[in-house]
Amino acid sequence: MDEPNVLIVDGANVVGSVPDGWWRDRRGAAERLRDRLALRDEGEEIVLVVEGAARGVASVPGVRVDEAPGSGDDRIVELAAGYAGSGGRVVVVVTADRELRTRLRAYGARCVGPRTVRPQA
Repeated sequence: MDEPNVLIVDGANVVGSVPDGWWRDRRGAAERLRDRLALRDEGEEIVLVVEGAARGVASVPGVRVDEAPGSGDDRIVELAAGYAGSGGRVVVVVTADRELRTRLRAYGARCVGPRTVRPQA
């Protein structure tokens, strides 16, 4: 399997996949996810898409945070389409959202589940 050149992470979906109290501090939960992603050393560009109460999370070296102006899903599709148009890049999206996965197929993005980037329990 090809390693992704671009990893787009559905922040709300990944954070929401673990019932650890994230709903009390959505921004803090997104920051913790961003920090875990920054530890990856797999030579890929990482884009964490945040929305709603998680807005305001800053980018860090290795992870660009993209604030969705509206729907996070719409922004993820927009990003995947843009990367697909740049040619030759493998785009992987981390999400368990079935509807979003269906929309992303049109752009050749591969989708993986939240466990790919979540810490092991």
